[in-house]
Amino acid sequence: MSLLEVNNVSVTIDEKTVLHGVNLALERGETHVLMGPNGAGKSKLGTTIMGNHLYQLSGGSINFKVNYISAVDPDKRARLGLFMTFQNPLEVPGISLEGFLRSARQQLTGERVKLFQFQKELQAAMELLDMDLSYAKRDLNVGFSGGERKKSEILQLLMLRPACAILDETDSGLDVDAVRTVSRGIEEYRRVQNGALLIITHSAKILESLHVDKVHILVKGAVIATGDASLIADVNAHGFEKYIAMAEGGAK
Repeated sequence: MSLLEVNNVSVTIDEKTVLHGVNLALERGETHVLMGPNGAGKSKLGTTIMGNHLYQLSGGSINFKVNYISAVDPDKRARLGLFMTFQNPLEVPGISLEGFLRSARQQLTGERVKLFQFQKELQAAMELLDMDLSYAKRDLNVGFSGGERKKSEILQLLMLRPACAILDETDSGLDVDAVRTVSRGIEEYRRVQNGALLIITHSAKILESLHVDKVHILVKGAVIATGDASLIADVNAHGFEKYIAMAEGGAK
């Protein structure tokens, strides 16, 4: 059994099916990419895997680390080692970035986190991401620029060390230098944790410096094509028109 298995998953909201029989299987150490036009259902799939209560399965199942998790609460999925970054990370006034990360590490591991060692790890991770160290003491994402919020999410990835991470539009709004920095953080996670990655995107900026094992094209809530990294080059050259036509043909 794979580390993460999405088996024929369908999701219906207000009598409208937004995901249609989606299948994915991620092994530890693999990087999969989920591409598709805006509104294809990419983020909906990610939040479904994480257990968002708005996206209840109308068919299929989700398994993680040999556990059937389709009915498991989001916090328990996180404790099992699932993690997701978001397109628009929320501000959390009153809780520092360092305090949030230390508390989250303790919640996930069930062990006391020694302050000095944790701060040492945090500083190294922030330096890797070219983050101002003073941000550790600032309220989580409050007053952060878009780029700093994205780096904060990758910092969480490095510090919380999940077995499987879903990165939702991590390169959105980033300039070229910031994309390189974020990519460096993702590669460090892969090197240290050997975790599985599902990168959700509709562009290809962040993929240029990452090794990709599989690419899935999602259109209108269904996976239309799965292949290797050559699919990224095809999308770069021709866009999603071919895949949209395939989805519309299959819907007839």
